[in-house]
Amino acid sequence: MTFILDPFSADFMLRALIGGVLVAMICAVVGAWVVIRGMAFLGEAMAHGMLPGVATATLLGLPPIVGATVSAAAMSFGVSLLARRGKLSHDTSIGLLFVGMLALGVIIVSHSRSFATDLTAILFGDILAISTDDIAVLGVALIVTVGIAVAFHRPFVALAFDGRVAATLRLKPRLAGVMLVALVTLAVVASYGAVGSLLVVGLLLAPAVAAGQWSRSIPGIMLLGGAFGSVSVVAGLLVSWHAATAAGASVAAAAIALAALSSCVRSVQKAISAH
Repeated sequence: MTFILDPFSADFMLRALIGGVLVAMICAVVGAWVVIRGMAFLGEAMAHGMLPGVATATLLGLPPIVGATVSAAAMSFGVSLLARRGKLSHDTSIGLLFVGMLALGVIIVSHSRSFATDLTAILFGDILAISTDDIAVLGVALIVTVGIAVAFHRPFVALAFDGRVAATLRLKPRLAGVMLVALVTLAVVASYGAVGSLLVVGLLLAPAVAAGQWSRSIPGIMLLGGAFGSVSVVAGLLVSWHAATAAGASVAAAAIALAALSSCVRSVQKAISAH
């Protein structure tokens, strides 16, 4: 037990654990809808598209989360505008904005010779540097996420199956679509500080995919996803402590490994049941 408990006797590790679990819960709620609706590309684009805002905020001495929020909001607005008024498909609109925002971020970073350390934190996160203020922000983000998910559950379900049915039932599918994008944006912005913009998609997708092997109900996927995500946080932090690896990357890798393990175990169980 000392192998597990001793690392979390350090204050920074305990804060990392609490913050990481909050991130896992946020990503579990949003990740369920991301997997069901096939929005993985949007989540990845949001994560990468934050780079110019975060880079600009860092250079100006502002909190990075402010820049991340502005970039993510611009990305969301741009995707909606192009998809609604243009002749491009939704995926094409996301792809163009994603590449454009990423290129802009690299251009901004390239003008600062002292940006290497900050860029590493942006891309891969610094979960071990989570503060009590960060935990408070994540707590608020979790409450808002759950509130939106509960309030729009019926419209989200109807939209997932058929937007025309949602419109017939007067469930406002357009508003539901906007709120779903807002949820993805909130999860990415709130989580990137812990696991970085490149790795946040791992926690957004992997626990939900793992949970989907064992539950077909949306609340069940969210709850199981939260549990799988929390286990990934604990496992990743322990690996980071004992093997001296990057904490954020270790957490994301643990989440992917857990999803693969879950799939394998489920396949074996089905094979045994078939016989």
